[in-house]
Amino acid sequence: MTPVTPDLPDASRERLLRVLAAATFIIFFQAFMVAPVLPQLGEAFGTSPERVGLIVPAYLIPYGVATLVYGLLADRLGIWRVMSGSLTAFAVLTALTATAGSVEQLALWRLLTGLGASGVVPLGLVLVGRLFPYERRGRPLGWLFGAMAGGMAFGSTFGGLLEPSIGWRGLFLAVGAAGAAILLVLMPSRGIIPGATAAGADLGTLFRGYRDLLISPRGRRTYAYVLLNSMFHSGVFTWLGLYFERRYGLGPVGVGLALLGYGIPGFLLGPVIGRVADRHGRGRLLPLGLLLGALAAAALTLDGPLLLAAVAVTVLSLGYDMTQPLFAGIVTALGGQRPGQAMGLNVCLLFTGFGLGSLLFGSMLRLDYGPVLAVFAAAELALALAAVRLFRSEVPPAGGGHR
Repeated sequence: MTPVTPDLPDASRERLLRVLAAATFIIFFQAFMVAPVLPQLGEAFGTSPERVGLIVPAYLIPYGVATLVYGLLADRLGIWRVMSGSLTAFAVLTALTATAGSVEQLALWRLLTGLGASGVVPLGLVLVGRLFPYERRGRPLGWLFGAMAGGMAFGSTFGGLLEPSIGWRGLFLAVGAAGAAILLVLMPSRGIIPGATAAGADLGTLFRGYRDLLISPRGRRTYAYVLLNSMFHSGVFTWLGLYFERRYGLGPVGVGLALLGYGIPGFLLGPVIGRVADRHGRGRLLPLGLLLGALAAAALTLDGPLLLAAVAVTVLSLGYDMTQPLFAGIVTALGGQRPGQAMGLNVCLLFTGFGLGSLLFGSMLRLDYGPVLAVFAAAELALALAAVRLFRSEVPPAGGGHR
């Protein structure tokens, strides 16, 4: 079990949680603000939206891989040093992305930003594990994952709304400045952020740590679902901007508004979902969340009105909010004395899944949106059915504990 920091005033704990949520929001905002403007970026660089779309996995996959390093560094050097350095890299590299003069340069800056920025979110999740006992982690994890969903939604929305007026370069400059501002707000909390959680270890010890995380049935099934569920959600969500442009003829502003519903469940219901999971068990909510994602993707295959598609986007978001935060809650109980390593692996698989899902969906678009969405919906439905049995032991301790 992750050790919890004792004797910390609730006000300080809650203030830090909200700043971490803001940092999480801006990082996800930056990651997904390019989705609705892929056609405009294609025009700016004289290439197709599908080719420009490669800048999404160019950011997400390096981000995911680098989280393994940041989690281990935090275990050795302390969370504050690593998190503040990563947030600084995010702010600087995001602003420098505005200097790109070609798709290749844009992809390179995105890759570097992914490598530099990937220490913030996983360490924020580790801090939740250190600041809140397991039976109370649902609500704060709901805040962070609600910030993720909100960042994805508002990034997609305001990426489309702002690009016509300030341009894509202005978007990156503004987000870089916002990252720097959040770093300044975070600095007063450095004294309550825990230091190193474990002594240095050799490679053999580190690999044994990953083996131990994956060898237990609980760890293996949780990490597998983190990867597969993130592939589903990113595959569908990344290409929704192009979907709305081609199917409904929307421009950047219209696309942004159509995607706005993606953040509503996370912002309004994230902490509530966390409390319900703490009270009734994650095993009861996870299959339902997976099922909602499958139904949302299936609804997008229909040739229905724009309103139906917008509602489906909102349901897709609710499916995310009822799955990934709950998986992260389980992971916080897996790390023992190396919470950074456990959460680093979680976020590695989360973002790697985001990148792979985006690549897979984009590569299948030659089949058109309907068949691709149907394949993704069927895969998510299979995960939902299997989750009923695989996660039935994830109930509160009074109901029988975990296996």
